[in-house]
Amino acid sequence: MNRLKDIINDFPKARILVVGDLILDEYIWGDVERISPEAPVPVVWAKKCTFVPGGASNVASNIRSLDAAVTVAGALGKDKNSQHLLSELKKRKIAVDGIFIDSRRVTTVKTRIIAGHQQMMRLDWEQVEPLSRGLNEKIIGFIRKNIKKFDAVIIEDYGKGVINKDLLEKLISIGRSSGKIIAVDPKEDHFQYYKGVTSITPNRKELENAIRYLKIKDTTNSFKLNTYRLFTDRDLIKAAQHILKYLKLDSILVTLGEQGMRLFERNGSMTHIPTVAQEVFDVSGAGDTVIAAFVLGLCAGATKLEAAHIANFSAGIVVGKVGTATANRKELIERIK
Repeated sequence: MNRLKDIINDFPKARILVVGDLILDEYIWGDVERISPEAPVPVVWAKKCTFVPGGASNVASNIRSLDAAVTVAGALGKDKNSQHLLSELKKRKIAVDGIFIDSRRVTTVKTRIIAGHQQMMRLDWEQVEPLSRGLNEKIIGFIRKNIKKFDAVIIEDYGKGVINKDLLEKLISIGRSSGKIIAVDPKEDHFQYYKGVTSITPNRKELENAIRYLKIKDTTNSFKLNTYRLFTDRDLIKAAQHILKYLKLDSILVTLGEQGMRLFERNGSMTHIPTVAQEVFDVSGAGDTVIAAFVLGLCAGATKLEAAHIANFSAGIVVGKVGTATANRKELIERIK
């Protein structure tokens, strides 16, 4: 416990760059008192509306909540929602000088309607076309100019167009040549472009999709590539080991919901980490918390296993909260105790 506490207390020394798809999470809060006479649906009596940084900006919020310095790089549309998001980021003292505005894009918004503690509906506004070449070069230029300021780079790939082949290749090359930790929260159809990063943090479904997209040959016949379903622990282990080797990673941290996590390392070690969640109200954004805490642990000198334990405790905190949430250092140390 004391070792983990010392690592967490070193979080404020870390400087992280988060690159990826920026999302504004909008929450409409209210109560349900009756069913609509127009259709068999509940009528939500709306009482307030709040905005929270989502996607890559939620990772940045998690890092800032744990008292580290963080900068965000990405793109937003020229609309009122981008102003809402930039305002929320600035309130949290998150640096936004890596964010570029493109009048041809729309800002991605996820609107959730909450009645009591129950999410009733989610409405998405988004644009998933890849960035223009010019915008790509602006983001790469910012990263190349500022990379020495950071200890690590987190790539948040939500498939909304910011993370693309060209940007990934240049970003990974810049990060590796500068000796930086590079971690990816992956999207299935980009797995082949993550070669050479430090770590990835997929969930079970994303791991299945990685096997499908990479078409990895399984010479041991240990799992069924024709179905690409990881039904057993043995399937999961073999799939992770294949991807670890194929992408030349240092580690893979697989999140498994109520089953906790599994950490796979290049040296061949594998560790199952049981969940420490006491209550589960909302799992949205839990993956963002995992990668934020995991990378901060590595920046603070933790082993990958120590960093994974810290990430597990952090996720256990945020799933007990409603909405896109974060954990702070005091909460994290108390939970570990």
